[in-house]
Amino acid sequence: MGEDYSLGDLIAPILIDLRNAAEAQFGALPSRVVVGRPVHFSDARTPDDDGFAQARLDVAIRRAGWDEIIFEYEPVAAAYDSASRIRHDEIVLIGDFGGGTSDFSILRLRPPGAGQGRRYEILGNDGVAIAGDAFDGRMMHHVVAPALGRGSRYRSPYGMVLPVPTWPYTKLERWHHLSLLKNRSTLSRLRMLQRDAIEPAKIAALVHVVDNDLGYYLFRSVENTKVDLSSSESTEFAFSDPPTEISRIVGRREFEVWVGPHLLEIERCVDRLMAAVALSPHQIDSVFLTGGSSFVPAVRRIFTLRFGPEKIQLGNEFTSVARGLALRALEVS
Repeated sequence: MGEDYSLGDLIAPILIDLRNAAEAQFGALPSRVVVGRPVHFSDARTPDDDGFAQARLDVAIRRAGWDEIIFEYEPVAAAYDSASRIRHDEIVLIGDFGGGTSDFSILRLRPPGAGQGRRYEILGNDGVAIAGDAFDGRMMHHVVAPALGRGSRYRSPYGMVLPVPTWPYTKLERWHHLSLLKNRSTLSRLRMLQRDAIEPAKIAALVHVVDNDLGYYLFRSVENTKVDLSSSESTEFAFSDPPTEISRIVGRREFEVWVGPHLLEIERCVDRLMAAVALSPHQIDSVFLTGGSSFVPAVRRIFTLRFGPEKIQLGNEFTSVARGLALRALEVS
């Protein structure tokens, strides 16, 4: 609407609402805050990229009213939570699987009451910009996109039968990119494609999804399917927003094939970290996995095969980072 916004401008209102809600429950908050951050931000290629991303967060947090900001790696925060339950010194590998990044840290942890000094020593950390969103994107590619015309054909003005262009489906693989298709020029092109399509109903379904901003709701269906596959060998993907109806049985094994390249990148990241700290798997006392994608069986299998199932520590997968940040804040208060 004729206004320019920085990323800090967009993040700050969310943090202000969080602060207001917290103050309504607890009273006035201190000027210091401990904030989690990934080891590597999504799409960061250099330390300067990570620094740039953190600086934008810093701006937003200060606009929300905090003057002193302590950034902590999210896997380190998870380690703080883990350390609250150990009884002796341990070398622990923490895997934190967020929406856009998977972060790994190896730390030497000390149990509560183990004397003065820091409760942990970071031996090494690494990360990769792959996690839940990337897994969702592969399911969108293989389950949703074909129902919306990917792989179908259309008849050109010259009478040739050609594959439907792939560019709309590239946007489809990230729900927040789908809105970029909603403009007059693109919708006009899609409607022309629908007119010439061999299977026009599929392109009509794509137009319906784009024109009605249904990307988020599609991804909710994808997320539900992914969650079900963590406990079942197969499940039904179902999405309904008439006239668009998509239904398909999805098997865990085929899903694991789809995300195979992403799993390989996670494996390489873990192996790279182990090599960097010069430790062998038997020197790791325990492995703590946190975040939604830690429930994906193929992800857990990466760690059970390397370190043994007896070392995998489970629990608090959705709250360990927040608890750890709170413990860190208590320590520096």
